Amino acid sequence: MNKEGKNDTSLDLKRPIVIRALRRSTIRKKIAEYLFEISPSYSYTSDIAYNVKTTPTNVIGAIRGMDNRYRKEESLINLNIIEEKIGGKNIKLYGLTSFGKEIIRSLNDK
Repeated sequence: MNKEGKNDTSLDLKRPIVIRALRRSTIRKKIAEYLFEISPSYSYTSDIAYNVKTTPTNVIGAIRGMDNRYRKEESLINLNIIEEKIGGKNIKLYGLTSFGKEIIRSLNDK
């Protein structure tokens, strides 16, 4: 089996876990939906927090995981929904992956 086939299979296995994680956390879902709206652009933590009406700490927790409140295995990065890019002067920007776009589209269609 080629490498791409393996990746597709792992994403298929991850899909129900991703849907569950988004349903369990409105902040995760709002962040993913906001990044879907601005796609293909990327945004930084405080801008995401402003647009989804929460704190930057909650955004960081949902994106990367933080303590018990936002488990790392259910973080948006770990679930392959969003990706992180490093901008100038150590600025981290976040955008939706193609898998993330597919998930948000499927949730919006239901």
